[in-house]
Amino acid sequence: MGVKRRKIRSPCLVGYGITRYSLTELHMQKPIIRAPIQPTQALYHFPAETFPMVHPVHWLHSHFAVGGWSPLQRLGDMLTAHMTRIAPHNGFTWHPHRGLEIYTWVLEGTLHHEDSVGGQGDIGPAEFQRMFAGDYIEHQELNLTDDPVRVIQIWFVADPKYRGLEPHYQQLQRDGLPARRAGNATVYSLIDVDSPMQQHMTGRLTATVVAPGGTTHIVPPRSDEDLFVYVTDGTGQVACDEVATLRQYDVLLARADMESATVTAAPDSALHFLSFYLPRFLR
Repeated sequence: MGVKRRKIRSPCLVGYGITRYSLTELHMQKPIIRAPIQPTQALYHFPAETFPMVHPVHWLHSHFAVGGWSPLQRLGDMLTAHMTRIAPHNGFTWHPHRGLEIYTWVLEGTLHHEDSVGGQGDIGPAEFQRMFAGDYIEHQELNLTDDPVRVIQIWFVADPKYRGLEPHYQQLQRDGLPARRAGNATVYSLIDVDSPMQQHMTGRLTATVVAPGGTTHIVPPRSDEDLFVYVTDGTGQVACDEVATLRQYDVLLARADMESATVTAAPDSALHFLSFYLPRFLR
C-alpha cells in the first residue's frame, strides 16, 4: 500500500534552488564564499557566531554553517551543512526534492523518516542515513518522541552521471561504519571507499570523537581537496601556528598545505566533529 501524503508546507529549503537551474548548471557552479569568510591561512578558525542560528517556527532551531543564510553559500556541490533541532512531536511533513543526495547524521534523539518510494526508518544517535532523490522524491522527517532530536543534515547536488537513477534510501548503524583509532579519538568513515554507505557525489566525510582530555590530529586534505570541519558537540582547542578555542558549531577551513594541527578535548567532556574533504573550494 502506498504512503499517504498530506499536502502541508514545511519550513524547509524545498528544492533548494533546483527550480532556478538545470542540474548540470548546479553541478558546474563554483563555490560561493562571502565576507566575513575570507580565509588567508592554510588553516583558519571561525567561531559559531560567524554563522546564523535561525528559529523560523516554534519547534525548529537551525545553525547554518553552509547554505541558507550562511556566508558559506555553497562549497562546490555541497549546498548545505547545517544543524537542525526539532522539538518533540513536530517535524518536516511531506515535501519534494530532486537531483540531490541528502545525508543525515543524528547527534541526539530519534528522527523518523518516510519517503514516497517506500523507504522508512527511525534514525538514532551516531546513525547515518542517505536519501538519493533522483528525478523526484517526497519524504517527511519527524520527531515522534517526547524528547528533542538534533541532527546534521548535508545536501549535495548529485553527479549528473547518475541522472535517471531511481530514488532510494539507505541507513547504517554505528557498528556498520568503519572505525579506526587516531590518538585518543575514534574516527568513523561515513563517506569514502571503505564505507558501505553508497555515494553519488564527490567527497569524503569522517566523524571524530575525541575522549575527554584526549588529543588527536586533523588529517590534511589531499592536494585536490580542501577541508571543512564542523564541531558538533563539546569544547576543546586546536593548535597549529596558534591556539584557538573550539566550541559547539565552530568551523575550521583548511588547505592541503596546512601545518600539522592538534585537537584537544576539554577534560570534562568528549569533543565531536565532522570533517568534509571536498573538491577544492578555497582560492
